[in-house]
Amino acid sequence: MKFSTRIDTDLPAERLFDSIGNFETLERMLIGRGASVSRIDPSNDPSIGMGWNIRFDWRGKPRHLRLAVTRFDRPEQMTMDGRSDALELAISASVVPLSRARSRLICETEVKPRNMRARLMLQTAKLGKGQLDRRYQRRIEEFVSQMCGTGR
Repeated sequence: MKFSTRIDTDLPAERLFDSIGNFETLERMLIGRGASVSRIDPSNDPSIGMGWNIRFDWRGKPRHLRLAVTRFDRPEQMTMDGRSDALELAISASVVPLSRARSRLICETEVKPRNMRARLMLQTAKLGKGQLDRRYQRRIEEFVSQMCGTGR
């Protein structure tokens, strides 16, 4: 199942990319939402190979996700791949300059099942894809707002 959204901001492309690529802030956001986050690569420089083990509760069960940066081309493209027991996850963020002071974030997420139970869950979720698309749009807008410290 694929999700994608575009968000226009009043930030230069470099600043937008640096804001969404600020992994320390992202880690604090996840911890603030109740997740347990441990870094795989202790490096503080955002780059390929940086990754995390993330533990969280979802639908009353503990979950584990291993997420790693697979592409980091400043100031335009960042890709992360993740894997849990049930799902594979691919997250791509592209920053496109619209002018000197404005830019657009194109965020795409693809979720693939790894077992039959996950396949059934995604098939059921496709029935409400419109609602999931709206929720995805809203969450990415909130993420950008929190990471950049600004509104749209």
